Amino acid sequence: MAKRAFPLSRVYQLLESGPVVLVTTAHRGRANIMTQSWHTMMEFEPPLVGCVISGRNYSFDALRLTRECVLSIPTMEMAKQVVGIGNCSGDKVDKFKKFKLTPLSAAQVAAPLIAECYANLECRVADTRMMNRYNFFVLEVVKAWVDTTLKNPRTLHHRGRGEFVVADKTIRLSSRMK
Repeated sequence: MAKRAFPLSRVYQLLESGPVVLVTTAHRGRANIMTQSWHTMMEFEPPLVGCVISGRNYSFDALRLTRECVLSIPTMEMAKQVVGIGNCSGDKVDKFKKFKLTPLSAAQVAAPLIAECYANLECRVADTRMMNRYNFFVLEVVKAWVDTTLKNPRTLHHRGRGEFVVADKTIRLSSRMK
């Protein structure tokens, strides 16, 4: 087996496995959406998600100020919208209108759900200690919604540089974890 050095700037492509999400925020009466793939489960009960949002993103300030958002999980059918959302800024574009997405009122946060997404996770910022230094937010999921009509959603998984993997096949193996 031949091995070669791999650029450190691309290590994330090897580790990134969670689904791409659309992060919605609402600040001063204006809703926004951003595409995001740098997140990780940190705890199960309560469910905590850690995520990195660049300080250069329009959504960073909205999340920092409001301390709430929604993580919406799109399926493969939304791939072009997901990439388009990631390629423009919310300070210049109403992304809900541009990408023909339907905002729905959330139960516990001001940020909207996205009707077309398979799942929506209403979140509040639980810890800000790494926010200023690393742009890392710890989010607590306070309400979760899922489309029960989709039995095997084909989610997108970003591998970097415009490359995605689509979750397609589920296998079951014996495990003690529930």
